[in-house]
Amino acid sequence: MEHRPLPNAPAIRWRGVNHLALVTDDMDATVRFYVGVLDARLVATIGNASFRHYFFEIGPANTVAFFEYRPPAAEPFAKPAGVPGRRAPQFDHLSLDVADEEALLAVRERLKAAGSEVTDVVDHGFIRSVYFTDPNGIALEASCWVVDATARDADYHDHRLFSDPDPVPAVDELRRTGTVADAPATTLA
Repeated sequence: MEHRPLPNAPAIRWRGVNHLALVTDDMDATVRFYVGVLDARLVATIGNASFRHYFFEIGPANTVAFFEYRPPAAEPFAKPAGVPGRRAPQFDHLSLDVADEEALLAVRERLKAAGSEVTDVVDHGFIRSVYFTDPNGIALEASCWVVDATARDADYHDHRLFSDPDPVPAVDELRRTGTVADAPATTLA
């Protein structure tokens, strides 16, 4: 593996985790569990005919996000926490939060100067991001909020943040009542 000297640049000022992206095969159950059971706020949704991507606030400006692929990309599985499994875990990427687009561009330039491949800035509407990997091949993202979904009350009718044209029933319940009526029961695998 090639090593290069670190660039002489200002320190990166990380603000925490923008979102941890995971995979679900049932977005409706996921919304009901995270909103109804864990009391996380659903703060944004993206969707099209191929996938859904929903964001749940887990702390100030920190979210956990889930992808639901249509049709499902793989057979789902579960494993107990802290116990090695024979299959890869259901993990997509980790997004680290930066303050603004200037900081995002600084991260991109720092990665390039260190010899790391990094994407151009990708505009997702309410966040902008660059994508890269760590030396272990773990997919990473640096993101900044354009419309900070975590710094305001959830408005399920704001199409800048809730743009899935065919949301799961739990989102319709949230739009109508502000809560979900039921949630799935879970078991320890």
